[in-house]
Amino acid sequence: MSDNIVTVAFGGKEIKLIGTAHVSRESIEEVKKIICEEKPDMVCVELDEGRYNSISQNDAWEKLDLAKVFREGKGFLLIANLVLASFQRRLGNELGVKPGDEMKTAVEAAKEMGLPYSLCDREVHTTLRRAWANCGLWSKSKLLASLLASAFTTEKLSEEEIESLKNRNELDGMMSELAQYLPGVKAVLIDERDRYLASKIWVSMPSAQTDQKQRIAAVIGAGHMQGIQTCLDKLASGEQTADVSELDKIPKPGFFSKAARFIIPAAVIALVAAGFFRAGTGMGLSMMLQWVLWNGSLAAIGAIIALAHPLAILVSFLGAPITSLNPFIGVGILSGLVQVTFRKPRVSDVQNITDDSTSLKGIYRNRITRALLVFFFSSLGSSIGTFVSIPAIAGILAK
Repeated sequence: MSDNIVTVAFGGKEIKLIGTAHVSRESIEEVKKIICEEKPDMVCVELDEGRYNSISQNDAWEKLDLAKVFREGKGFLLIANLVLASFQRRLGNELGVKPGDEMKTAVEAAKEMGLPYSLCDREVHTTLRRAWANCGLWSKSKLLASLLASAFTTEKLSEEEIESLKNRNELDGMMSELAQYLPGVKAVLIDERDRYLASKIWVSMPSAQTDQKQRIAAVIGAGHMQGIQTCLDKLASGEQTADVSELDKIPKPGFFSKAARFIIPAAVIALVAAGFFRAGTGMGLSMMLQWVLWNGSLAAIGAIIALAHPLAILVSFLGAPITSLNPFIGVGILSGLVQVTFRKPRVSDVQNITDDSTSLKGIYRNRITRALLVFFFSSLGSSIGTFVSIPAIAGILAK
């Protein structure tokens, strides 16, 4: 039996944990063989409803309303989701395996055998939003840098290296590095999901009322094996409850996070107002000009880097100085909306997005990912412009 298969018994349940590498051909074959041969009473998979639909339905991207994504302020979430998916997709392309195929195979095998199955993972948007909320400013910067690095890396892994990801010792080392690099993200992506998955597996089937154990096959990423087993032990002993409803909630921003959205605009307005009162119209206008030039120019440069539509570049320049003073809307929303209005995604963009997102050339060619670049880089430029322009206008006041 594979070292990545562990069977544990708790009361009336026998749970078989099947650890997989998400782009592994061997994992696909192993999962299908176990389910077909052993015919468990329940099949649990590390998927949520949204991810299952995206890998099982060819028209999943066709239902995407990009303008709605921007209006609802979910641009960064979509970018993070796409980057993570493209990284796995790139590994899968090298091996001829689509990411998540072993999970899809588990569900398909359960359906073919007439077995009940359960999607046990937390919604990916909830996970990403909780991870983001758990990060401070420095951690958020490191997380964005890591996401961008993974999106544009050209490093290739062999099939042997992919399979080695299922080795627990290597995974333990990777988890330790992640914990040190981004402890807040590790807590959400790994620790919370270990508990969430274990609880959903635990309650997927009530304990049997007979002497015969109810057998559950749980197909999970190998990185969760040890954590889930620990959480199952705690559930069996009563040390941990199966109620994980709090893990589905998005933490509310703290006082400082809420206040920061208003403090920066208030500081800028106060500085400019002080310039008018101290030295009259000349200094006040000079300070306003510095604000507009720094903020607008850097936002426009960001849009240019994304090869945005000319009107999206203009909107970035004109909108950034205004939206930077508005805590409820960012310039990326405006530039992104203009981009998708004048560069509407084509059918081919929808059909090829998963492949295009694996290369820099494809990202720029695809109108969906190009619009996300416009959103991201104009937002980034405006943010940099805000922090650069405040010392600039303060310097004028100090003269």
